[in-house]
Amino acid sequence: MDNLQVDEAIRLTQDRLVHEGGTLGDLIEHFRHLIPPVLIGDASWAQIVKCAQDLPVTIGALPLGFELPLHEARPHADFGASLASDTWAAEFFKERAVHDQSDETAQMIVRVLNDMNAQGSKLRRLVGPKMMLEYDIGSARSAEPAGPALFLRPYVRPIFAAGEQLGDVYTAAEALVGAVGWKIDGATREHLRRVYLAAPGGARMDSFGIFPARGSALRLLIMGIESQHELSEFLGRAGWPGDVSAVASLVARFSKRLNIHKIGAHLDLHAGGVGPTLGLTPIIKERFSYNTRYFFDDLGDWTPFIEALENEPIIAKQKLPAIAELVSKPTPLFGRSGRYVLLRGIHHIKLVMTDSYLSKVKAYMFMVLTAGLSD
Repeated sequence: MDNLQVDEAIRLTQDRLVHEGGTLGDLIEHFRHLIPPVLIGDASWAQIVKCAQDLPVTIGALPLGFELPLHEARPHADFGASLASDTWAAEFFKERAVHDQSDETAQMIVRVLNDMNAQGSKLRRLVGPKMMLEYDIGSARSAEPAGPALFLRPYVRPIFAAGEQLGDVYTAAEALVGAVGWKIDGATREHLRRVYLAAPGGARMDSFGIFPARGSALRLLIMGIESQHELSEFLGRAGWPGDVSAVASLVARFSKRLNIHKIGAHLDLHAGGVGPTLGLTPIIKERFSYNTRYFFDDLGDWTPFIEALENEPIIAKQKLPAIAELVSKPTPLFGRSGRYVLLRGIHHIKLVMTDSYLSKVKAYMFMVLTAGLSD
């Protein structure tokens, strides 16, 4: 399939899902048997379904995801979904924003849609028509999950670390902050500039995120860092306040067990600068958005990483065999409107450092439902 065929498959899937009826929660109920209870228990699954009941079923035409904490024995997860302009789901949120001015999620989404759809939109040329939503459910600090985080990914016009796309960095960041009704101050702009210029030559600013319920920090993902040494130099130039030598030790430890192609660094940018928490994504399988096999995993792709995690004391070891089960061949499913194929696997695994130690490990599972693919 080429990219035009992928877009057509998304449109076909969306149109089919309209005839399935119900909500996204009704749809994902059919996927319960595909996720081991040791990863997402019944109580957590019920919370995810409850959250998804508030979303239109047509969101299921774009990728869904689950954030699975491997450092906790408790079987819970956070939930993610994708949204694109010019879709049934976009119209759903536009209508909801008109009829309920207090719906902060709908208002946030519509602000981004308006920015994307404006004539000559810089944001649209940068990130295309898509955004991602992430709901704190298993990790929520209260019984009622707050509104979602919002992520934008510049895959149409990638932001490379050559120092010439600072305007694109500001465009993405300002769209996020504006979506929740805030503004970027001069200090934050300067910190953005510093992080971007600190990135090594072969890297790129891969995504921008904001978590309104957690405060005003921006989440930045810098991908394509080629070595432990390059990572250490980048963190120093970017002003990360943590222990760089501890990061180097962690990367060296995993490099002995894994064939790490590149590294991604997740930084939180506050008004005062870069925050102390650091996420690291060792890339053992590179995914390129222009590759139509982006969501196809081979069954053994993640075995080395899973085996490497067995050596980490922080890991809830009972979860590792279940993580391996997430990667599967395309699965045929049948609904009222016809036949679908479900793709599922692991998108990436993130190591989180707090101070000088490994504090969290998270696996990110994806699901893609399509009506335009033969298994």
